[in-house]
Amino acid sequence: MELTGKIITKLAQQTGTGKNGEWKKQEYIIETKAQIPRKVCFSLWGDKVDQFSLNEGEEVVVAFDLESREYNGRWYTEVKAWKVSRQSEANEKPVDSPDDFLSEVPDNKNLSDDLPF
Repeated sequence: MELTGKIITKLAQQTGTGKNGEWKKQEYIIETKAQIPRKVCFSLWGDKVDQFSLNEGEEVVVAFDLESREYNGRWYTEVKAWKVSRQSEANEKPVDSPDDFLSEVPDNKNLSDDLPF
């Protein structure tokens, strides 16, 4: 799943120690650019916190997974990002995009009607 929008808030980084060792988590609030804008809190965990290093005001595309877990009879849902692209990076066209091939299709105006049948 993906969200596109603007980082409007960078929350305080959280750290701690668990059964698997040290951990860190950074949460951000993104506002979507839909007809009705939505605010969504997403988190980056571990090395991804330093890898993406986001700031307020940046336009981004966030690829994420949703995960829910139960604790003491209540359910908690988290939006865990696994990839973040800044909007300028996301707009770059891949090398073999369909648009590349469409631009190479000849114009019908230049075709003759010299068909053998």
